[in-house]
Amino acid sequence: MKDNREIISHLAYWMFIGAILGLTIFMSGKSIFSREVVVSLGYYSIINISVFYINYTLLIPQLLKKYWMYILALVLLIAGMTAAKTIIAVLYRDVILEHHDSKTGALQETDLSVYMISTVFVSGFFIISSCLIKFMLDWFSNIRVQRSLENERKDMELQFLKSQLNPHFLFNSLNNIYSLAYQKSEKTADAVLKLSEIMRYMIYESNDIWVELSKEISYLESYVDLHRLRFKDGAAIEMSINGEIKDQKIIPLVLISFVENAFKHGVANDPADPIRINIIANQKILHFSITNRKRIGNKDEVGGVGLNNVERRLQLLYPDRYKLNIVNSATHYTSELMLDI
Repeated sequence: MKDNREIISHLAYWMFIGAILGLTIFMSGKSIFSREVVVSLGYYSIINISVFYINYTLLIPQLLKKYWMYILALVLLIAGMTAAKTIIAVLYRDVILEHHDSKTGALQETDLSVYMISTVFVSGFFIISSCLIKFMLDWFSNIRVQRSLENERKDMELQFLKSQLNPHFLFNSLNNIYSLAYQKSEKTADAVLKLSEIMRYMIYESNDIWVELSKEISYLESYVDLHRLRFKDGAAIEMSINGEIKDQKIIPLVLISFVENAFKHGVANDPADPIRINIIANQKILHFSITNRKRIGNKDEVGGVGLNNVERRLQLLYPDRYKLNIVNSATHYTSELMLDI
């Protein structure tokens, strides 16, 4: 990509220079095959191109950081090219230095010192041009590298966050199944089957950055069903899903931490005050909310990993595109998330 951008930039620059020279020759009325034009374009083009690329490929990469050496090298370069042009001007005095006055027609000759000063300015123009193009391309290249490094860092961080989340979820789910097995519940086999379905999604279907919203919600429903098996009369959960679920995308495992937190720290067996989960989706906004009554005197000192991780993932993948509101009252805990999808 860098090579293509560099080639295109150089072609555009030299086409611009060529267009100016062509317009100048056209305005002068001289033939492009005249001796004056051939000498000027031939010898001088070689010198000017040499000035450009000696500075571009040698001096800037090698000496720019050594400021005074770079300045000295530029002075020597300009002096050498000015001497070369002056020698050519003396050899082709009649072509380069002598010209006829446009009014009187008298033959006039450009003073050699004036000519040398003009060649210094021309060399300076090509040096400045090469610097501008070099700095511009390097700037674009640095921006691209920084973006690539930032994306790599973000991907690594996301993978790390997911690696933290999955064991955390598995740890809690196994605790639930252990509780059923300890009670010798007939629901244990169903719970193991439900967990295998959930793990299949987590391992095989949630590896991409984005997944279908419908699959994420199905995964959420399976998780809720797994918890319902824990209770003899079923868990007290009200789950409402409305709107346009199909053909929508979301980052995987972003909602589960809120639900997991509600089951872990909330009361899930009170029909009078159930855990309430509401999901509303349209083409632009996903609104998710969950409310649970807080369990008294059962604060898990190990908890909190899931919610911290999901908020960090939201910051990385939904910058300025999400709103998270958490209300922690004396009796209830409510999480409300709005995503631009």
